[in-house]
Amino acid sequence: MKLKFSKMHGLGNDFVVLDGVRQSVALTPEQLRHLADRHFGVGCDQILLVEPAQQPGVDFRYRIFNADGGEVEQCGNGARCFVRFVHEQGLTGKTEIRVETMSGVIAPKLEANGLVTVDMGVPVFEPERIPFVSPVADVVQPLQVGDRAVMITAVSMGNPHAVQVVADTERAPVAQEGPQIESHPRFPQRVNAGFMQVLDRHAIRLRVFERGAGETLACGTGACAAVVAGIARGLLDSPVRVETRGGELNIAWGGPGTPVLMTGPAVTVFSSEIDL
Repeated sequence: MKLKFSKMHGLGNDFVVLDGVRQSVALTPEQLRHLADRHFGVGCDQILLVEPAQQPGVDFRYRIFNADGGEVEQCGNGARCFVRFVHEQGLTGKTEIRVETMSGVIAPKLEANGLVTVDMGVPVFEPERIPFVSPVADVVQPLQVGDRAVMITAVSMGNPHAVQVVADTERAPVAQEGPQIESHPRFPQRVNAGFMQVLDRHAIRLRVFERGAGETLACGTGACAAVVAGIARGLLDSPVRVETRGGELNIAWGGPGTPVLMTGPAVTVFSSEIDL
């Protein structure tokens, strides 16, 4: 089976993007893992699938598969690549589209300066909706990780995040604590683990250990979750510049009940075809 694809990235968070509008795409978890494999396949953090919309009032359906073959609800850097892909591929002439995902409708917009802004929706703090096992909905809560209690903020940006504040992201125990937090029993659908360093009230550094992918160079929903957590904890003011290992994102949030806006780049690396 020959499959056309584009390799794209948002700040080094890289994707294999598939057009499921003009070609039939039905891949097994094994085939997805093969595509994502950096030695035997194309190589990526996530695989993005563009499909026809299944509900009125939206332009496309957006599906996301992690490198381990599992399907997930949301991917912010992928959403920026999504709108650039459908525009470059001639699937739409719109610069602003509405896209259905597993977690709801998002609205990415291709800006005149080449950057992409995505309305990522309203963040969720209620534990049962994240989901997060907790009797209270406190903004800051202890999470037992190994032999120490880590203070986290649990929030969903369409997918679950556990954000902690660290003194220095370069020295943060991402490789050690990331897998433990990801599979923590209090997060029944696993979780993305964010490590945030506050630089000033409008700037942070961030590293994220993602569900099913490990640490990535950038995480769009992770950046949104970190900024939301920082503002909710009284540490930050909107807008916030987020420095990741892959580059910078700009995040704006007006507070409870309002959507998070994420702005950053989306780049096409190359397009090709692979025989599966």
